Amino acid sequence: MTQPSTPLMTAAWPASGRLALMRAILLVVGGTLLLTICAKIQVPMWPVQQSMQTFAVMIIGLAYGWRLAGATLMSYLAAGFAGLPVFGGAIAGPAYFLGPTAGYLIGFFMAAVAIGWLVERGWDRSLFTTVAALLIGNAVLYIPGLLWLGIMFMPGVMETLVAGLFPFLTGMVLKIALATAAMPLAWKLVGRPH
Repeated sequence: MTQPSTPLMTAAWPASGRLALMRAILLVVGGTLLLTICAKIQVPMWPVQQSMQTFAVMIIGLAYGWRLAGATLMSYLAAGFAGLPVFGGAIAGPAYFLGPTAGYLIGFFMAAVAIGWLVERGWDRSLFTTVAALLIGNAVLYIPGLLWLGIMFMPGVMETLVAGLFPFLTGMVLKIALATAAMPLAWKLVGRPH
């Protein structure tokens, strides 16, 4: 069994007691804002334009660990459910959770928690395991997204993959590379070896 590992934000901002609770609240709010901003950033890619939302999900999982990442994604989803414009478009609210992207929203939560869980087991400590953690996180993200899309909106498996996965593979690879490169730099800023 792998030794427990400290997530980046815990190492960067050590706290206990009430200060730990305050840190957690501030990080959840900050992570929710990061997700909102990244949802609005549209990057021209081939074959479709993509947001940076999944990049934010990966970074939050890598930096926060599973509990704090889970709380942050729950905060983000709750804000969207309440009707705040936190998603890619201007529309939010309960009806948004019945649309074609609803499964991906659940996948965001699952991916951040899975990546955070792996980070707490030291998977962010090498290039290979970081990439593996992010690949696992993306698989966990896409599975509920594709299942929901396929069951509710698409006539078959190939149509579901063509609409919900294939156009996003290039962006996924680039975002994984960017997140993998960002973590060693973040650890250097913290002043601790990665």
